[in-house]
Amino acid sequence: MEWQDEGVSSDIEDRRGSSGGGFGFGGGMGIGGFILLLIISVITGRNFFAGSGGQANVEPGPATGPVAESPGEGRDVHLISFVLDDAQKTWAKIFAEHGRQYRHAKLVLYRDVTYSGCGTAQATTGPFYCPQDEKVYIDLSFWRELKRFGGDTGDFAQAYVIAHELGHHVQKLLGIEQRMRRLSEQHEGEQNPLSVDLELQADCFAGVWGHSTEQRNIVHPNDIAGALKAAAAVGDDHLQRMSGRAVSPERWTHGSSAERTAWFKRGLEGGKVNSCPTFDGKLSP
Repeated sequence: MEWQDEGVSSDIEDRRGSSGGGFGFGGGMGIGGFILLLIISVITGRNFFAGSGGQANVEPGPATGPVAESPGEGRDVHLISFVLDDAQKTWAKIFAEHGRQYRHAKLVLYRDVTYSGCGTAQATTGPFYCPQDEKVYIDLSFWRELKRFGGDTGDFAQAYVIAHELGHHVQKLLGIEQRMRRLSEQHEGEQNPLSVDLELQADCFAGVWGHSTEQRNIVHPNDIAGALKAAAAVGDDHLQRMSGRAVSPERWTHGSSAERTAWFKRGLEGGKVNSCPTFDGKLSP
């Protein structure tokens, strides 16, 4: 991947130099329930503390001064900054072509634990997008976890992860996320399939940005192979096997490895929003 180091993006909120803040359990949730949610979050990669009745409450802690980082972590921050800015410029252009205005998301860097508009953000839950505050949250230790699960952690593989989370921001701006939530509330039995549709579309939207980078010779075939490996590593079936559990499609929330790679490739090849009809007409305007 041929990217230029342009410094740290103005859309990055760096909390790595802050403590996690006060950590308590709201709603009467006991430690047993907390541990159960933590295990589920680790297995699925979703923040199950967010919006739950037993939500963990985290308030911002005081800043501890300049951020101490290794050279490798510093490089990761600059790579993320490039991807964040480039992807948002791409989406701003796509939105403008359709008479819409794109609103930038922010990306929060943190260590171990922080607060978000959706509840607690923890390293164990992996990167996620919070539609309430329109921010992406990531602890850079996730790259080690991705590698442990068999994923690639090369530059474009990391870029895929950031582009996927920005795909959720695009869904928020287009009203897709809101319509999906309403439908999910009306048909509780469809919550998991609808969640899979949402995640696969975010994969496809990541591919739409990838298409743009191909056109500009930023990425090459070997880069794309790394991104596909990363997508496969976070497939629900793969994660279930890695956790020692039976593969249970009815429990999937993100889609299988094959589905995630297939939809990323569809966005990569099509390069347009309409290349990503994962909901197949389920959502009404």
